[in-house]
Parts: sequence; C-alpha cells; structure tokens
Amino acid sequence: MNEIKLLKINDFENKEFNHSFYANTIGNHLLQHHSRIEKPHKHNFYAVFLFMRGTGVHEIDFQKYDVKPGSVFFLYPGQTHSWELSDDTDGYIFFHTEDFYEMTYVSNSIKDFPFFESNYSDKCIYLNKEQSNFIEFFLKHILKEYTANDWKKIQLTLSLITQIYIYLNRYLEKNIAVNSINLRHYQSVFSKFEKLINKHFTEIKSATEYADLLNITQKHLNRIVKSITNKTTTEIITDRIILEAKRQLLYTDLTLTEIALKLGYTDYTYFSRLFKKNVQIKASDFRKLYKNNS
Repeated sequence: MNEIKLLKINDFENKEFNHSFYANTIGNHLLQHHSRIEKPHKHNFYAVFLFMRGTGVHEIDFQKYDVKPGSVFFLYPGQTHSWELSDDTDGYIFFHTEDFYEMTYVSNSIKDFPFFESNYSDKCIYLNKEQSNFIEFFLKHILKEYTANDWKKIQLTLSLITQIYIYLNRYLEKNIAVNSINLRHYQSVFSKFEKLINKHFTEIKSATEYADLLNITQKHLNRIVKSITNKTTTEIITDRIILEAKRQLLYTDLTLTEIALKLGYTDYTYFSRLFKKNVQIKASDFRKLYKNNS
C-alpha cells in the first residue's frame, strides 16, 4: 500500500449523469458500496451526507465527529475519512465533481461555499428537527430526479443542490459573530491562501512568501488568518505539513525518511522534531498507536 486509496465518482452508478453525479439514501449506499466499518480513503469529488437516523463516529482528516440525527457532513476532494455507524443508520448522500456543478451556470462556483474550501471551516453542522426536515425535502427531490429520466433533470438537480448549499451556509453564518462583509472578504483571501499552501507546502514554508504570492503584506495576512482560525500564518502552514505527514504515516508504507523527503525535508531529524512538537509524540509512535487502535 504505497498510496492512500482514492475513490473516484465513476466507481458508483451514475451513468445518467455522465459519471459526474451520484445520489442515494445512506442505507442503500452502505449496502451497495461499503461495510459498516469503512477503511480510511479519499475522494476525487465533493460529497454531502445528511443523517436522519442512527448514531456513530465519522472521522475526517483525524478529526472525530459524532453522528446523530440532523448531522450534515461536507467533504471536498483529497480529504481522508472513515466512519463506524449503527445498523439503523439512514439519511441521504450525494456526490458531484467540480465540473458538474460549474458547467451549466457560469455564475455558479463551488468555491462560493467555504465549508468545502477550507481545512478550518466546519466539516459538520448539526441541524435541529425543523432544519433537517427542510433540507430533507430538497434531498428527496434530488433523489427523485436522479432515478427518473425527466426533461432538464441536470438543471433542476443543480438548482436543488445550490439551494441546499445556500441554506446550509446561512445556518453556519448565523453561528459566526463577525461582520458578514468582512467575513466573506476574509474567507475569500484565506481560501486563496489555503489553495497556495496545498499547491506549494512541500517547497514553500515561509509566511512572507505566501503573502507575496497573494500580493498583500504579511501583517494583513496574519490578521486574516488570526480572525478565521485564531492561529498564526506559520501555524497554518505547519498544520498542512503535519496533516499530510499523518496521512502518509497511516495510509502508506513509506518509511519515515521517505515521508520527510516527500514533504520537502532533507533533514529527517528536523522533520522528526517538528512532528513531535506539534503532535506530542514521535512519528513512529503515532503510526504504531493509530494502527493498533484501528
């Protein structure tokens, strides 16, 4: 096992949507595609889950969340996840590619929704009963379109997805006590910053260099990062490195030295100290501990 398993959207039945969209109930999805305890993997698509029944634990990039009625989870391409669910679990699930969402309406962008774009945005939101029923209405309609062959089914499905995303983002924004104009501006800059990190973290590790790439001062970047994450710019860069180190330690058979080199560190000792400082245990012990508990 040299790479983390990647599930592609065409691994699921969705020929009617040209292998770019998939929808199902969670119950049927589990029966058709997964065991109750799923091995960690990542996707090349966006995914949304609404749980209406059942309990369990959903782990996304080493962060554990409780599964309960009203839980909504968001996953974007590249994130690793796994779950352990009770036998009575059910709800709704849909996947789509970036192109599927953006190909019909020029003004639509998946990047408008921060819960998909940031490691520091909420990957789970717990809805109350009224909110759950409201979102369920759209999901039932999506599932109906998915299994039917009606006129303009793709356009209607995209409209329903957009309404779901808008309402879910409104629910999230109500929990954030920041001026909405500043919030959206800061989220936009922070999203660009994270994209740059994801692209360059193996070779660029300097906060100043990222600020230069964004054409802003490091002071302004620090202010934006602090307001969104309560962390420093350097800490965010390090977090991304540590996240990738964890993924490689647990989901590949690469040696510790190979992982360090892959992350841009020719000095394994320095990388080892960095990992221990941030995770509180050595990289080798982290690999052993996590695998023993899985």
